[in-house]
Parts: sequence; structure tokens; C-alpha cells
Amino acid sequence: MSDSISRSNLVLNDMEKMIVRKAGTTVHYPRKHTVFAVGDISDRVYLIESGWVNIYRLSAEGRKVAVGSIRNPGELMGLSETILGINRTCFACTIGNVSMVMMSKKKFEELMEQHSFLSIKVAKLLGARMREAEAINYELVCRQAPGRLALMLMRMGEQMGKQTNNGTSLNLNITHEEIANMVGTSRQTVTSLLNTFKQEKSIIYEGRAIRVIYPDKLAKWVV
Repeated sequence: MSDSISRSNLVLNDMEKMIVRKAGTTVHYPRKHTVFAVGDISDRVYLIESGWVNIYRLSAEGRKVAVGSIRNPGELMGLSETILGINRTCFACTIGNVSMVMMSKKKFEELMEQHSFLSIKVAKLLGARMREAEAINYELVCRQAPGRLALMLMRMGEQMGKQTNNGTSLNLNITHEEIANMVGTSRQTVTSLLNTFKQEKSIIYEGRAIRVIYPDKLAKWVV
């Protein structure tokens, strides 16, 4: 996709991961576990080893609103608030089982001082996420719900899917309500759109799991 951000700006390489692992502690969380919540003290940084994490806020009505892209394996998480020294302003919740390395703020700052290349990587990552946030704001204002949903599925295919001879396999076992929160629309609208995508064979949808997506077919909705 033309507006996608290079994965090299978002994920750590093997050497960088090794440095973080030595400075932190590995933890494991089950599906739908809240890693941190609004108001928590920002005294830790996380490296996701496996699994995915959703970042969101709550509206005045209590509805979950996605405020960033899903965090993927190899990415650092919880950076900006820890660097700024302010309490958490978002929730971080696991989508499935997740393993990550947890590192204290003190250790994180020591690594940044000791390894300038890590500082540069963190700066690139934060810059990339700022661009993602700008893109999300643009999409909410300028794209209709079908385009936002199609684009989200295409991005998830890039991030979480596996390429096959029949398209991109995306074992996405999340509810329609969760998808609606990610694209800023209602559950009913998501259900209707997914049925439309299925009828036109842009996706193969089984129960809650989207098994295969066809980005070329979905792309026509992104206008």
C-alpha cells in the first residue's frame, strides 16, 4: 500500500531484541488481558515477542475507540508516556495470547544512553506512529465506513496474515464489536459490510474468524 510505513521503522532487529531481553523480564498474558490502563503510572516499556496488542481509549459513553494501529511482534510498546513521565492515557489489551519483555523505565533510559542506535530506532518508531495517527484521523474524516473497514483488513493482512496461493490467510478471531471500535462505526454496520465483502468474495468469513482476504478486491473500496 502506498501510504504504509516500512516495517523496519517499527520492529527491532535481532541484535536490538537481544539487548532488550537482557535488560528486562519475560512475561506472558492470556487473551483479552489489560497490560496497562488509563491512569496507570508509566514506569515500564514492553517488547512484544509474540501475539498482538490493541491500543484504545474509552469514549464518554464507555465505548472503546482505537487510537493507534495494532502493536505487532518485534515492536516496543508504552514508549511515549514513559518517556514523557506522564500517566497512561490509553488502554493496552491483548488480542490473543501474548509474550513480551517488560523493562523498567530506569533500564530503558540506561539502554538509550548506552546504545545510540537504539535511541535512533525509538525516534523512528515514534515518528512512524505519529504518521499512523495522522492517517487514522484522515481516514475517519475523509473515508466512509466501507473504505475504513477494507483498509483495516488489508493492513491486518500485511501485519498479521500469511500469504497463500488463495490470498492472505488471516485468522482474526475478534468480535464485530471489536472491529467496529477499530474503524469508528457500529457493530451492525460492520456485520452488514462483512456480509457484503463475503458475498463479493473479497473475504472468506467463517464464524468470527476471517480465514482469507483478497487485498486486490478489497482495494476498490478504499477511495
